[in-house]
Amino acid sequence: MASSRDRQRKLARAKLDRQLARRAARTRRRRQIQAGVGAAVVLVLIVAGSAWALGAFDDDPKQDTAAEDVCLWTPQDAAANTNLKDVGTPATKGLPTAGTRALTVTTNQGAPITAELDLASAPCAGASIAHLASKGFYDNTKCHEITSEGALRCGDPSGTGLGGPAYSFYDENVPVAPEASPAPNEPPAYPKGTVAMIANPPGANGSQFLIFFKDFDPDKPAYPVIGKVTGGLDVVTKIGALPTVDNGSGAKAKPKTDVVIQSLTVGEPSTAPAPAPSGASASPSAG
Repeated sequence: MASSRDRQRKLARAKLDRQLARRAARTRRRRQIQAGVGAAVVLVLIVAGSAWALGAFDDDPKQDTAAEDVCLWTPQDAAANTNLKDVGTPATKGLPTAGTRALTVTTNQGAPITAELDLASAPCAGASIAHLASKGFYDNTKCHEITSEGALRCGDPSGTGLGGPAYSFYDENVPVAPEASPAPNEPPAYPKGTVAMIANPPGANGSQFLIFFKDFDPDKPAYPVIGKVTGGLDVVTKIGALPTVDNGSGAKAKPKTDVVIQSLTVGEPSTAPAPAPSGASASPSAG
């Protein structure tokens, strides 16, 4: 039998599918109405020939998008998983779906790490991180793992890999696995400097994220890409070189020296192009 979490996720997906179908139907109806109005205007002009008719149908009906759900947040049981922290949920409507948001992570390991969150490709991840940052969710937490895939794993206040907020959301922008062997010059699925979500279980994203300090190109990508580093990549690389110890589950992945997020902030949405990265500390594609 499907678990309660599976049922919740299926119900949430079904709700989203229904909303998308209704949105598409409204768009079709609006176009039909506009076409009908145009024909009526022509007819009135021919029959009446009056200036009043010219102005009667000038207004182009506008779709009310304020009421549309952009993201769905699936509740998680904080009583069953004490590693979860309930800080409410982000809004579901009126969320930005274009442009970027600036992310700044200040750690105890050097200069701040800056990144841009891609709101067009991952609007729900951007909304979630912004909401959690506004609650101080990430402040004074540890990046608890340096992964074998070449990434720094952060965002779990419990430091167990099981922590997060009391809600989850679906994957966005997971790279597509190549059907055949990639071309020699094909970029990896996760270039150095990529920011991605990581979830336990996969697909139930919450607060945890990865910052890659190496190129990573798996056969089957699983992490949703949400942004890229724009500054401080040298700091991420330095952290990636720290010695690691057993994390309690047999994996030698926990940084021997604590990597503490002193603060994490998210700026307002911006549609302006991000400045081109420069120098070793800023270039996501640096070797």
